Amino acid sequence: MATLLGEPAAGSPPRIQERFWNLPNTITVVRMVAVPVLLLFPWFHDPLSSRIMAWIFIVAATTDIVDGWLARRGQQVTKIGKLLDPLADKLIVASALVVLIAADGRIPLWGVPLAVVIIGRELAVTSLRSIASVGGQVLAATWRGKAKALSQNIAIAALLFPAGTLGIDNHAMGMAFLALATVLTLWSGYVYFADYFGTPEEPAAPLQSPGAQDS
Repeated sequence: MATLLGEPAAGSPPRIQERFWNLPNTITVVRMVAVPVLLLFPWFHDPLSSRIMAWIFIVAATTDIVDGWLARRGQQVTKIGKLLDPLADKLIVASALVVLIAADGRIPLWGVPLAVVIIGRELAVTSLRSIASVGGQVLAATWRGKAKALSQNIAIAALLFPAGTLGIDNHAMGMAFLALATVLTLWSGYVYFADYFGTPEEPAAPLQSPGAQDS
């Protein structure tokens, strides 16, 4: 009867109620607000709006490190945080790449396959992690994944800024880093799948916090 009322059955471990609104989770939710703002970029990509959008993306990407650090430091790692943190990263990156394609000339036609590969890899690795977690296996982040995340963030920020920012050709730099991110995307994606299907290139260490995963 206790089970029908939603209480744990006799002999079962007690259900631990996690607090959702802690500081790391709040930062993650606020970070997700960047997504609908970025979606306005195709209609507002004049120089001033571009600078604003670029800084919004930079702040959102930077706070990914902050909320993970706070969660570990304050022992506030939660299950919902582990779900929302990588989800926020993927939504922000995917949204930014899509709007850069939609905005005139920011990602040219030849760069569209690069964006598709990056987004497709995120979906594939996320699905693989879900399958692995069902069997109790954790696919740890690798240095390739971290380098991929850094490269794609630099690429997106450079492409969001208007031409000539800080006296450099940020469009050329952005496309170069996008190409580098695509190479690292394919490489790290291969390692994740090879690791899971029995041919690991290097041993994996379990992830302990939401901020430890690559985006």
